[in-house]
Amino acid sequence: MLLLNLLPFLMMTSAPPPPLLETIARGTLSGIERPRQVVIGNEADWRALWKEHAPEHDPPHIDFASRTVLAVFLGSRSTAGYAVEITRVDRQAGATVVHVRESRPGRDQILAQVITSPFHVVSVPLLQGPVTFVPDTHDQ
Repeated sequence: MLLLNLLPFLMMTSAPPPPLLETIARGTLSGIERPRQVVIGNEADWRALWKEHAPEHDPPHIDFASRTVLAVFLGSRSTAGYAVEITRVDRQAGATVVHVRESRPGRDQILAQVITSPFHVVSVPLLQGPVTFVPDTHDQ
């Protein structure tokens, strides 16, 4: 009975776990113009990547003691209508598989003739071991 009375109090005082996949930045205008998939586990590499991606802004704070950054850059595209998303991260036998979904415009769409460079940057709980990026074909 005492445990049931304490349960609501314990639930209020314990912090929720960090999200498994937390978006740091996503959009269509990156300074990184070539396709790239990146795994970052330290502040120096993070600052270097961010300086390439968005040199006019300071990088968001990441606690690299508990988080790893994953990033996908599609590189330059000649029109609007492209996007990229890291949809999920699976851990399998000491390795990590990062699922990436790329969206392309339809053939008959009218599109802005503007150069874009889609990207998605996320943080996940600390990773160790090999990381592989694969296309996410689920629901396509």
